[in-house]
Amino acid sequence: MYATNFSRAANLADASAKMGAATDGKYLAGGQTLIPTMKQRLAAPSDLIDLTRIPDLSGIKADADTVTIGAATRHYDVATSATVRGAIPAIAALAAGIGDPAVRHMGTIGGSIANNDPAADYPAAVLALGAGIITDKRTIFAEAWFQGMFSTALGTDEIVKAIQFPIPAKAAYAKFPNPASRYALAGVFVAKMKNGSVRVAATGVGEGGVLRFPALEAALQANWSAAALANVAVSPEGLLSDIHGSAEYRANLVNVMARRAVAAAG
Repeated sequence: MYATNFSRAANLADASAKMGAATDGKYLAGGQTLIPTMKQRLAAPSDLIDLTRIPDLSGIKADADTVTIGAATRHYDVATSATVRGAIPAIAALAAGIGDPAVRHMGTIGGSIANNDPAADYPAAVLALGAGIITDKRTIFAEAWFQGMFSTALGTDEIVKAIQFPIPAKAAYAKFPNPASRYALAGVFVAKMKNGSVRVAATGVGEGGVLRFPALEAALQANWSAAALANVAVSPEGLLSDIHGSAEYRANLVNVMARRAVAAAG
């Protein structure tokens, strides 16, 4: 086993200082991706800097227009939060379907967003709701945040502090999971915002990660109903094709999951 130094940051300034002193440091939150990657020797950081005990990074709060979730908040805490369930129940339901109980009790929303796995669940909610990712330096909105598979706009010297979600008029998430990994073969988040605009984002299907689907959005803008999507064709162009399903298969799943999500949203 290669040598790795572990330290726990007391606050954001301490975390930044520890990272600055590391040769090849990595921030550690829930570790649900980083630790398995290290076990497979696909990553060998010189230092791991634990962020989970920093008070500023945990917790959930809401006002009339937004729900803000601290980056170190566990999936389980999001799923069971009365605040999230009351304001954006679709996010609570999404969190309840991530992985298995062990993953939900360890994994964090900030870690998921920063890792940007192309089949992770949270990116669909972040993009569909047009959320803002608040770092220790700035706020980056969803459209600019996602920059391809495992790639985001987060700087090497930045730390995600929280994700701020606008509260929609209606929203829901529907996922067709891989039966083994529980990752999404297609996970679709639909949202009707308070201003009447409609946004549809899907995870697990794009070659470069989460995607919006303008044709589905246009159909729902005209008629918010599952029936409105019945004849909307989703193009397989640019969609992922692998051993789990072809691009055509995933294109069909996007339409099916979108209809299920709209029906669930009401």
